[in-house]
Amino acid sequence: MPVNSLLKNSMRVKDAPRTLLEGLQRHLQPLRGAEDDYDLLLKAIGSAHFVLIGEASHGTQEFYRERVKITQRLIMEKGFTAIAVEADWPDAWRVNRYVLGVSGDKDAREALAGFERFPSWMWRNTEVCDFVEWLRQHNSSVSPAKQVGFFGMDLYSLFRSMEEVLTFLDRTDPAAAKQARARYACFDHVGQNSQAYGYAAAFGMARSCEDEVVKQLRDMTVDLNPTLAALRLERDEYFYAQQNARLVRNAEAYYRSMFRGRVSSWNLRDSHMVETLTALSQHLGEGAATDPPHMIVWAHNSHLGDAGATEMGDRGEWNVGQLMRERYGDDAFLVGMSTHHGSVTAASEWDEPPQRKRVRPGLNGSWEAVFHQVNTMNFMLLLKAHSELQILTQAMRLQRAIGVIYRPKTERQSHYFFTHLDRQFDAVLHWDETHALEPLEKGLAWHKEEGGELPETYPWGI
Repeated sequence: MPVNSLLKNSMRVKDAPRTLLEGLQRHLQPLRGAEDDYDLLLKAIGSAHFVLIGEASHGTQEFYRERVKITQRLIMEKGFTAIAVEADWPDAWRVNRYVLGVSGDKDAREALAGFERFPSWMWRNTEVCDFVEWLRQHNSSVSPAKQVGFFGMDLYSLFRSMEEVLTFLDRTDPAAAKQARARYACFDHVGQNSQAYGYAAAFGMARSCEDEVVKQLRDMTVDLNPTLAALRLERDEYFYAQQNARLVRNAEAYYRSMFRGRVSSWNLRDSHMVETLTALSQHLGEGAATDPPHMIVWAHNSHLGDAGATEMGDRGEWNVGQLMRERYGDDAFLVGMSTHHGSVTAASEWDEPPQRKRVRPGLNGSWEAVFHQVNTMNFMLLLKAHSELQILTQAMRLQRAIGVIYRPKTERQSHYFFTHLDRQFDAVLHWDETHALEPLEKGLAWHKEEGGELPETYPWGI
């Protein structure tokens, strides 16, 4: 939809009509913090193999806590056996080894220590730490076939993944390791700086390493030695190495595309996530007599809501939610989360320490503002459950997206985009007031306002 049309549309639906509010009130399911809060959600999910649970920010306590509750119920009641998150593959694999009881880490906090890259608080926080311990305890009480893995699906770990490929080959095939090391030496001139490589390759200042990473991935996709294949641990480690080689191939293309525009790099990143989910599903399903594995996906709303129902799609972007729907249809169930106001853990600039920031009330005309006006603090909407609800939510409105950066001074430009909610998600969960996620290492900037209200001038008056 052209920008002018979007603006006209936003003006037309600026104030929530009484009919909209009354209709939403008829269909919402209050979230009271009770054990049965998500009974209807699990019923709506039914037999879907992929449940994608989004979040409107990467730093909100309620989003993480409630996502864990839903995940625990999916594991206990529906037999889900894999969690794939918006995180680097090697770092998440360390957590995976811990929850399966095959690592040397003494506790969840130590298992999460691999998440050093900004924003470390996305995974090094109290909610994830508690969940990782729960997952390890759960896995210790069930058979290997029912144990739940924890996996990353992002592609930022270009150089770390090269190291992991070489480490595996040094142990299993020294000759292949020597060849891989020669191929990956193509990157040596940038000193493990991914963006420096992308810039140099994109503008012809250095040759591309595309051929080398493609050849290495091709060599890593041969069948595993039958003797090793019989051992689950070795089979998993080989898959881990293969996926690292796949990540290097895709990350190389991603960093080259960064300097050609947002659309191409965004699409490459989300395509890699879906490629990872597909490979993971195939790997975990090997040897399964009947049902393929059931997987839960954790990422931002902007990745897991259907981009085809949003302004993102108008720009030519696609995302995980859209690609999974196209590939799996109703076998992929999409859940979004929302908040109107509160506080959030976020940074002001990339690589800066996390702060607790005040989240401004939702803008007039946004879905956040509409949800605030229904006068129910916390609730769930099952958007496909009633035709009236789909009609009520089909108008294009603004929706807020806070990532790891939050810039209240440019709120509209930095954090809002237009969506058709009825097609974006299958269900939406809303908490009117939310609170900042608690990092394991808070730092001085986060501690400044510990235990009290944030001042009205925060963060501009620091």
